[in-house]
Amino acid sequence: MLAVEPREKQNTRTSLDFDPEFIRRRLNCQWFALTHHLADHPLFTLPRLIQLASTTARERPDCLHYDVGASAVGQRWDETSASAWPVDETIRRIEDAGAWIVIRQAHLDPDYGELLRECIHELMQHADAELARQIRTTEAILFITSPNRLTTYHIDRECNFLFQISGDKTIYIFDREDREILPETEIERFWAVDNNAAIYKPQFQNRAESFLLRPGNGVHIPINSPHWLQNGDNISISLNINLQFKDRVAGNLYRANYFLRRMRLNPTPPGRSRVGDAVKARVATGIKNAIDATPNSVKDAVKQFFRRTEGDNRGDLPLLRGVEH
Repeated sequence: MLAVEPREKQNTRTSLDFDPEFIRRRLNCQWFALTHHLADHPLFTLPRLIQLASTTARERPDCLHYDVGASAVGQRWDETSASAWPVDETIRRIEDAGAWIVIRQAHLDPDYGELLRECIHELMQHADAELARQIRTTEAILFITSPNRLTTYHIDRECNFLFQISGDKTIYIFDREDREILPETEIERFWAVDNNAAIYKPQFQNRAESFLLRPGNGVHIPINSPHWLQNGDNISISLNINLQFKDRVAGNLYRANYFLRRMRLNPTPPGRSRVGDAVKARVATGIKNAIDATPNSVKDAVKQFFRRTEGDNRGDLPLLRGVEH
């Protein structure tokens, strides 16, 4: 298990402490550790977090998720139970609630927005210029977790920095290029229809790298890197800073491959054919733009349709079975 102890703060005007070479060479390529000076920030006291959560529940309910009872690493998010209390009361009872609270779009609160801008500036001034141009949006997310609670196995569509503010927890990170751990079909399904498409395989747990998160340190997690977390015997508060890249970088290629595979084709994974990637990206981007213009209820219905109608392990669409290409 790896752990990084916070280094003594060198400059009171900075929030983060890291090797600039890691940003230049490893951003969205390889996980790495860094330290920060946010653990004592007044924005992360429980009263201030309760205020943020209450405002989010009232004004942006879609940006708030909280549940209780995750008991297995491979458990899906939709298999956990809702809390019996509103979010502010759940936070007050967080010691014994067995809860996992996620406050998305925290930066829409001006105070958290200012902190996000400061952190992004510190990070991106060292990033590769071409990669930085591919960033579409940034986001601040707060996680508040009960003692001993699991955060189940998953992958993310965002490149993120996870900063531990309070409490200890261990993160287990897997190699996103290991196709025994993360097959192409799971990545395709994730980007197309199912946020929980990545399936935990306990026989490969020994391939994970573990990192102990403590107040004052953090970890960078690239897109599509499988991971799960185990909280310690304490309340955990974490800040997640997300960088979302333009979909044409990777997401639309995986979406295209998902639908090609549904038509019983065997698509080439992204990165192996520049011409093929360019064609698939152009077509998929056009389709996605059209879908994005439809109401959320229609998009959700389409995703549910594809989940229900998946056939064998190749994910054949029943209406297209028997059609040869």
